[in-house]
Parts: sequence; structure tokens; C-alpha cells
Amino acid sequence: MVVTEFNDSSVYMACKASADPNASQLDQLDAMLQCIGEANANSLDTFFLVYASSLVFLMQAGFAMLCAGCVQLKNVQNSMLKNLLDACCAALGFYSVGYAFAYGGMDFSDPQKTFIGTENFFLMGVDNLMFWMFQFAFAASSATIVAGTLAERCQMAAYLCYSLALTGFVYPVVAHSIWSPQGFLSAKAVDPLWGVGVIDFAGSSVVHLTGGSTALIATYLLGPRRGRFYDHRGIPLAEPVEFPGHSAALQMLGAFILWFGWYGFNTGSALSITGPNRDEVVSLVAVNTTLAAASAGISSLYLNYYLMERKTGEGNFSLFAAMNGCLAGLVGSTGGCAVVEPWAAVIIGSVSGLLYL
Repeated sequence: MVVTEFNDSSVYMACKASADPNASQLDQLDAMLQCIGEANANSLDTFFLVYASSLVFLMQAGFAMLCAGCVQLKNVQNSMLKNLLDACCAALGFYSVGYAFAYGGMDFSDPQKTFIGTENFFLMGVDNLMFWMFQFAFAASSATIVAGTLAERCQMAAYLCYSLALTGFVYPVVAHSIWSPQGFLSAKAVDPLWGVGVIDFAGSSVVHLTGGSTALIATYLLGPRRGRFYDHRGIPLAEPVEFPGHSAALQMLGAFILWFGWYGFNTGSALSITGPNRDEVVSLVAVNTTLAAASAGISSLYLNYYLMERKTGEGNFSLFAAMNGCLAGLVGSTGGCAVVEPWAAVIIGSVSGLLYL
């Protein structure tokens, strides 16, 4: 017995009214308890996704602050507009076709594998709207990863087209292959690849590898910023010109906002907090996220100190090495944060911090 419309009545009254009057009192009581439990569980799970989606969307502010601090002062508005466009384009692109390509027509009992979904365009026939909201926040995050790569050297019209294309098609294809039960790599498929499939709990490959690969391709196509390696006549410079970011404070603020938002990014990927042992899974994910970020920041800081000491004879504790190391650890933790022990999260974070440098 599931109650979906309560109007102004309480859950108890709605469940009582839906009970079978011809059943025994014991059966009616049992049915009412099940009804109330299911209704409360649905409400808790919805609120959990609201909380997680809000934290993931807050990461847009983190990306904006981080990018703003990394660019020259004259380009701050341009950089922040790109972050805003990512949120806007992701909402429209994922609403119109992106969600349908990624999750349209999901059927956990259907063994058929598909390249993309073919149903639920413009959210038609979608029952769980909060699932769309959470997945939209992920799509927006994947698009925003590229914003920093294109800073100071991309036309706004081109970026607008890119953002729509990534969130409307590129990201959904990857998400479908791993997170949809009809995806050929999905661990949730009836017949998963090699009997196991790909376990990517919170998007280490779906979100970050997609965004990172796109950023790499975009960087290759656009080339370096003007004046970085060549003068205005195209002649190579003897030494590359440094373009330091104008605000370390904004970068640090952005990093802390991203770390905070990651608790929604990783824990929210559980999608439910009311099922059997879900509270333990969410708790483990939060702990692993914290340990991976912390260990990555320390390992990156000390490796940078060692390298600088070997190179110049004097070590330097770099804020930027520690800050970006923490972000590397967070990225490294997303794939397996629900299936590894805390000590393994420390190792994952430490290796991620080293790889960053």
C-alpha cells in the first residue's frame, strides 16, 4: 500500500482511509504501519536528495570562486559568466534531451543493452523528479570542470554551444553506459560486463573523466593564451610569460566550497538513506571523502616541498599545492568511496595528491 497524495490530511489519516475495511483489525493495522513507513521513507529520501542536490549545486559557486581567483583581474567577469552559463545550459539541456539519453526508459528487469535512452524527453512520464534534479547537478558539474581550462581564451558563443552539447548529449551517453541498467558497462544490468560491470559510485569516470577529457581536447584545439609562449607576431618567447591568478583568497574559498559540496556529491550518490544499511553506507562515504581529501593535501604539500628543495636548495610549503592536492583527493575518492575501508581512502588520497604534481 503506497499513498502518493495526502492533500491536507496527515499520513496517518490517509493510510487509515486507504486500508481495506473488510480485512481483520490485525491486517488493517499491519497495512497501515507499512503504508506509514513507506510514506515516511519516501519523504526522507526526497529530502535527502534535496540536501545532496543543493550541496552539489553549491559546487558551482566553488568552481566560480576557484576560476575567478586563477585568472587575471580583467577576465574575472568573463570567467564567472561561463560558470553561470554552465548551470543554465545544463538545466535546459538535461531537461530537454539529456535525461532521456542518460536514463530514459530504465528497466532493471530488461537484459537489453542500448547506446542511449529513448524515452522521457522533456521529463514526460518521469515520476521521480528529485532524481532528475540530482542528476542535473552532476551534469552541470561535469560541464563546469572545463570552464577553468578554457579561461581567458574562448568566445562566449562557442562556450554556450559547448555547454549545451556536453550536458545534452556527451555526458548523458557516458552516464547511460555506466549508471543505466541498459548501459553496456553497468553493474546494475541483468547481465553485467564480465559478471561485475563497472562500479563508479559517485562519478569518478562519469563526471570527472568526461569533463577532464573534454578539457584536454578543448585545450589542444584552442592552444595557449596569447602572450604565454609567443609574442603578438607569433615569434616564440625565450621564456614563457607567467599569468598568475589575481587572488589566492578566492581560490582558497572556492576549494573549501568544493570540499563542502563534495559531501553532497558523494553521499548523495547513495540516492536513499532509508533502505537496509544505507545509513552505514552514507556514513562510510562521508568518512572516506574526508580522509582522501586530507591525505591528498598533505602528500601533495610535502612532495612539492621536497621537489622545490631539490631544485632550488630551499623548500617551500605551497598553498596551491596543498589546495589542489585536496581537490585531487576528492576526485580520486568518488569512484570507490562506498566500497573501500577508511585506511584505503587514505592511500587513494595520498596517491591522488602525488599524481596531481
